[in-house]
Amino acid sequence: MRAVVVEQWGGPEKLVEREVERPVPGLNEVLVRVHAAGVNPVDWKTRASGALITWGETPVVGWDVSGTVEAVGPGVGVFRPGDEVYGMPLFPRQAGAYAEYVVAPARHLAPKPASLTHVEAAALPLAALTAWQALVDSAGVRPGERVLVHAAAGGVGHLAVQIAKARGAYVIGTASAAKHELVRGLGADEVIDYRTVRFEDAIDEVDVVLDGLGGETARRSLQVLRDGGRLITLPGPDDVPVAQDGVRAAWVLVEPDHLGLREIAALVERGELRPVVDTVLPLAEASKAHTIGEQGRTTGKIVLTVT
Repeated sequence: MRAVVVEQWGGPEKLVEREVERPVPGLNEVLVRVHAAGVNPVDWKTRASGALITWGETPVVGWDVSGTVEAVGPGVGVFRPGDEVYGMPLFPRQAGAYAEYVVAPARHLAPKPASLTHVEAAALPLAALTAWQALVDSAGVRPGERVLVHAAAGGVGHLAVQIAKARGAYVIGTASAAKHELVRGLGADEVIDYRTVRFEDAIDEVDVVLDGLGGETARRSLQVLRDGGRLITLPGPDDVPVAQDGVRAAWVLVEPDHLGLREIAALVERGELRPVVDTVLPLAEASKAHTIGEQGRTTGKIVLTVT
């Protein structure tokens, strides 16, 4: 099968298309014919250094997949060949989504939302599960709470705005002025231009902050939280600031989640969640996708088409 492999850790040019062995599903696993693969920051971070995850014998990048079940291994009862599925299998172990076929534990996938194309569905799993697990599982966002989403037009941010809104929250987003209309269209009640306004001077009494930036932004975010507020930061454990009494700060690392994927699909089918796809490229142009992503100006997600 065709796959994009990392021949040597480094820049986007290190991604090359090669013929590799097609995987075979084992116990409780399914073989998925990949139609589209989402591109995430963790993809280019691992490509650059090989760090963060456990690699297989042949390093194939990527986690987000949407496709069709080709075959099922012994013990699988939730899917049959021909089923359309989406998911983020095996993270943080190698999944190898930049390929024509992927093997995944059946419970790391869920039925693809019927109203989405494979390209749209591939834009969801890692980013939407990150937002869901941070806002719902960790922060426990409740109706009427005030939620601040940093980088609200980004891959995780634009989905977090919609998930928080679907939970009944009052949503505030930070984004450059050019992206305010998009963020408001996704449901944000307020949008702050982080280039001209310090967010801590513009808002206060926030219940939950979702921080995808870390560093100074995470530390400044503590200033806007009310007593009992929760700061969830995503970059890494070193970016979790020391919180004062009455405020909780935590790091969330996304994990495969069959039930979470089903909840996300239900939001999609109710019209409460939609992915924004910025760029679509063929698998052979994975290096170009990484180059675009690393510039940090993408709105929503980048997706590779495979079949």
